[in-house]
Amino acid sequence: MQETEVKFHVRNLERIESRLLDLDAHLIQPRILETNIRFDLPDGGLRSEGRVLRLRQDTAARLTYKGASKNEQGVLSRREVEFVVEDFEKAKLFLEALGYRKLFHYEKYRTTYILESAGLPAVPQRQAAGSQICHIMLDELPYGNFVEIEGDSIEALRDIAQKLDLKWDAAIATSYHALFERLRAKHPQLDPAQISFAALNGMNVTAGELSVQAADG
Repeated sequence: MQETEVKFHVRNLERIESRLLDLDAHLIQPRILETNIRFDLPDGGLRSEGRVLRLRQDTAARLTYKGASKNEQGVLSRREVEFVVEDFEKAKLFLEALGYRKLFHYEKYRTTYILESAGLPAVPQRQAAGSQICHIMLDELPYGNFVEIEGDSIEALRDIAQKLDLKWDAAIATSYHALFERLRAKHPQLDPAQISFAALNGMNVTAGELSVQAADG
């Protein structure tokens, strides 16, 4: 599977969600806390090559591999392989037994909608010819709020971003972890292995500290 996505930092996530409802987007996953663990080889080989091995717990436990990403017009494309595992803790032990080590732990709240790039209701039997269904993720991280849009083409992602009044030139062509590393460069007391709401409790992080600009104004 090829993952194609674009990410934006936003000030007002509620306004984005209200706009999605105005567009008749379909809620497919209500707000849920995600717990993630990133793994790597002892020599850091995966990270140095831009690859990702992640274990996630949300509605289920999921193991994900992502290949190195390609950046085109602020859109990241990469190969992704993901599947459900029966037990989060057993999967963690399995990876550690294979020699992988925990790189860091991170949390986020995510709400997921789908919407056709033509702006029509994202219902399969009503999908318009030539349109593409995109996933829109409303993400709350310990250091800010973001919108991710996933689809099959840059054109579809641009269309959805425009409908949500998001400035395309504010697209962020990097990972959530890379954004945290920018923040940690300014706040070296932060634990590099714990990107959690408890660890960053009370911090009021600005877009400038992440070296990004808000896409919603």
